[in-house]
Amino acid sequence: MLQTLRTLIVDDEPLAIERLQILAGQQDGVALVGTASDGASALRMVDALAPDLLLCDIAMPDLNGLEVAAAIEAMDNPPAVVFVTAFDRYAVAAFDVAAVDYLLKPVSPDRLARALSRVREWRATERAPAQKSKWINEFWVQNRGEMLRIDAGQVDLIEAERDYMRLHVGGRSWLIHQTIKSLEARMNPDQFMRIHRSKMIRREGIVGLKHHGDGAWSVDLGDGGVHRIGRTYLHDVKAIMHA
Repeated sequence: MLQTLRTLIVDDEPLAIERLQILAGQQDGVALVGTASDGASALRMVDALAPDLLLCDIAMPDLNGLEVAAAIEAMDNPPAVVFVTAFDRYAVAAFDVAAVDYLLKPVSPDRLARALSRVREWRATERAPAQKSKWINEFWVQNRGEMLRIDAGQVDLIEAERDYMRLHVGGRSWLIHQTIKSLEARMNPDQFMRIHRSKMIRREGIVGLKHHGDGAWSVDLGDGGVHRIGRTYLHDVKAIMHA
């Protein structure tokens, strides 16, 4: 029997709430327990109604969706959080508050159905008390109008493209809205290292180092290609040969 999800919708735009109400009403196993138009009201309703799921906007005045999610994460039995937003730039921050899914507006019925399936799987899993890590373990990336979850351990190469970073995973790549400086501070240095002012690599993906005879070195990532090492980072990269 399909588990019924008692659901609270949070959005500061009445039309957005109405659209989600209609979409949620078309899904099996969803019981709408209320709506909230701001973050403070959402927290009060979570405390009073103990919903199973929040369908929550992010860009709201005063208390935004990320702050709402961070507040309920500290609860003994927090509801699942699925962000529903028009923007992909919050994708890294959404991981920080353990979002189960990240939907881009306008949401299609099929995409909402997949999110609800993930919520049911999440609720069925025995969850130990959350221990927050300061390192990024996964990314949300935009792909054909929806957000996909990418395990950081699958990323081979990260390249800067102005205010964006391109994540290379096998033969595919995705853009996220981050700078390399902010991202470097959040990537586990045991797994990733900077090799250039515009590039980071996964340590386990290194096949070898190449010396070009003019004092320059490159790192060989196998199928991920050969990449020149910046002089600033050469000492740290070469040190892996003696680790």
